[in-house]
Amino acid sequence: MTVPALTPDQLLEAADRVGLSLSPADVDSYLGLLAPYISAYNLVDALPDNLPVVKYPRTPGEFPSPADNTHNAWYVKTSIKGAAQGPLAGKRIAVKDNVMVAGVPMMNGNAILEGYVPDVDATLVTRILDAGGEIAGKTHCENYCISGGSHTNAKGPVHNPHKFGYSSGGSSSGSGVVVSRGEADMAIGGDQGGSIRMPSSWCGIVGMKPTHGLVPYTGIMPIEIMVDHTGPMTARVRDNAVLLEVIAGVDGYDPRQFHEKQPGTLDYTTGLDAGVKGLRIGVVKEGFGQANSEADVDACVRRAAERLRELEATVEEVSIPEHLIAPAIWVPIGVEGITQTMMFGDGYGVSRRDLYVTSLIDKLHGWELRADQLSETTKLLTVLGVHMKKHYGTRFYGKATNIARRITAAYDAALAQYDVLLMPTMVMKATPIPPPDASRELYVQRALEMIGNTSPFDITHHPALTVPCGMSEGLPIGMMLVGRHFDEAKVYRVGYAFEQSGDWKGM
Repeated sequence: MTVPALTPDQLLEAADRVGLSLSPADVDSYLGLLAPYISAYNLVDALPDNLPVVKYPRTPGEFPSPADNTHNAWYVKTSIKGAAQGPLAGKRIAVKDNVMVAGVPMMNGNAILEGYVPDVDATLVTRILDAGGEIAGKTHCENYCISGGSHTNAKGPVHNPHKFGYSSGGSSSGSGVVVSRGEADMAIGGDQGGSIRMPSSWCGIVGMKPTHGLVPYTGIMPIEIMVDHTGPMTARVRDNAVLLEVIAGVDGYDPRQFHEKQPGTLDYTTGLDAGVKGLRIGVVKEGFGQANSEADVDACVRRAAERLRELEATVEEVSIPEHLIAPAIWVPIGVEGITQTMMFGDGYGVSRRDLYVTSLIDKLHGWELRADQLSETTKLLTVLGVHMKKHYGTRFYGKATNIARRITAAYDAALAQYDVLLMPTMVMKATPIPPPDASRELYVQRALEMIGNTSPFDITHHPALTVPCGMSEGLPIGMMLVGRHFDEAKVYRVGYAFEQSGDWKGM
């Protein structure tokens, strides 16, 4: 991709964008001064890139027929075999379609990206294969992952496994469905506002949003570095803990990883059987009774808390008023991150160490020429982000980040008294998928109305696990357990004890 010398018109266009007035003499001067810098760009272009080696053979897979994809959960089906043995031997793992699998198509739910084929494996894909797992395919996700509903994918809606025609949650919608239906043993999801926990809750499975940076996000198309999380989605708690053990730990690329936890050294399974006797569980008052909370959801989760009391945990109500303002604090971070990183930053932005997959950058660049193909949620939030940037710079992003530290401290104060915090994962049950002719207002409502309890922990970075705790009107309800940073083991311990106490479908 050779960079030609700038023409006078190109130089004047760039100068005008930054407010410079150049005379003809200035133009000649600039063109001469820029020539060696353009040469440097062309030297970079001529050098080979420095990407990780793809370790395991594979084919591109195949797009499943409607008969083999009844709920529209799969984008591509594959069979990529890893090592002959390991903790994931015999397990078929699906990955969300914002996760790069070399040689296998990826579109992240959006028509603009359709046709893109990554040339690297995400770090967690390599770790799954090294652990003996098989990559079973890519699952549909929401359009650029900006939806908590399952109706925004360019290939059509993803249907709830328990009630066809209802949302499976988002944005890791397909991952929730294939695990719930037994079409994969495990799956990988992503979570910026709740996108692991929301589909897990509505599909009736287990989903963990780990501590920020615990699992490397390398090789996954981001939304915003501060809220990007990736983690496991499984039918059972123990499987979830096993998969997290495999994928967690530093990789030397991801700038989200400020810790030094090494891959292969983290243990989340040894203490699962310890039970909850003696543990203190704080039931967060503000997680219930919100404006859009459903009474049957609240009641079901409170019964789950009582079951933990019967298992000899100490269960008490705790008030954290900051919980109710946290979703609003998420907004500037999410909106401006989407706009500056994912959209105008071509998926990455600058000013951080990372593994920059330039093939993805090339595919994303110039999206403005096809902006009408974006989902209504992506259009709406991008327009808002552009407006805020123009008129206010980044002050609100910065102030929200500052306030997020205060909110984090409020949860930390509660977690100094309690081992885990408890609340509904979703304040409502799965909603009907909007019809194709739905108004923009309904489309956006169904995409973003449910993140009140999940989004706070994307900005505070605490680990949060959803486990199914009951059914109402044929739809699953999830209970969310939140722990101290890097204390996933204790969160799993509580979730496992609850899971083992009975069949959640009859609770």
